Order: sequence, then structure tokens, then C-alpha cells
Amino acid sequence: MTYMKKMLVALAGAAGLLGPALATAHDARLGSLHVMHPMARATLPGQQSGVVYLTVENEGSSADRLMSVSTPAASGAAIHTMSMQGTTMKMRELDSLPLAPSTKVQMTADSSYHIMLTGLKQPLKAGEQFPMTMTFEQAGKLEVSIHVAPNQAQHGAAAMPGMPAH
Repeated sequence: MTYMKKMLVALAGAAGLLGPALATAHDARLGSLHVMHPMARATLPGQQSGVVYLTVENEGSSADRLMSVSTPAASGAAIHTMSMQGTTMKMRELDSLPLAPSTKVQMTADSSYHIMLTGLKQPLKAGEQFPMTMTFEQAGKLEVSIHVAPNQAQHGAAAMPGMPAH
């Protein structure tokens, strides 16, 4: 990358034009599983719940399942699915999340899946991080570091489109 391109990327990131993509460029691996960009949004004052987003890629030839998640940052953590039924958002806790061979499962504000944190022990603050343990049926346990990104609502902007309203 040329010096000019590096400078433009740095300036765009500093201005927030690249969003969380640069701020969350981190990952973890366990066997054939690759967990990419685990992040949460900063919480608002008094907010008791939060959401974690990440991508899990199963690079192997055998299926696995995400069985559970836990973190000392909250009294509860669960794998959730979200769907729209007309104008109503429906959320449901999943017992597990299948990870087929050679596939990616994205947990983003615009996808069907996310990790719901309940009973936050303290506010999630931008720039901080906290640990989360992911338990897989075949691969075992993987501890990932969740990076907390700014919450646009804290800066006077409207809530993010697609962001689960918990």
C-alpha cells in the first residue's frame, strides 16, 4: 500500500468513515474454527443488556455447533436469532448454533443472529474490552476478547438500523 493510501485509510478511520471495521480487526482460532471481529457497542446509561456481534467460520470438513457463551461482564449470555414478522421484531434464544463445514455464520446488526448479554455488571464503554467464552460441541472452549465500539446513539445520532432493540 502506498504512503498516500495508508494516510487516507488512517484519516478515514479517525473520522469514523470506516466504522467498526478497523476498530475490530482481531480474531481467534480453535482448530478449524475462526472467530472474526468480536465486538459490542457501548451501552447507554442504565442499560442492563448489550449485544455482541462476530463471525464464525468453520474452515474444516466436519460440522460443529456453538453450544453456549458466557462472560464475567454479564449475569447472562445467550445465542439469539431475530426475525421480522411484518413490522414486529421477534427474538428467540437458541439452544445451539449449527456450523456446517466450509461455511461462515455472521452475527451482525443486519443478520439473523447475535449474542445477547443480560444483567450487565457495569456499562460497556467504548475502547474497552471484555472476555467471552464460546463453547463448541466438537472443538471445545475458546476465549475471545470482545472489543467495545462507540454507540452512535451516544453521539446524538439515531439508533443504528438493524440493531436489536433490547
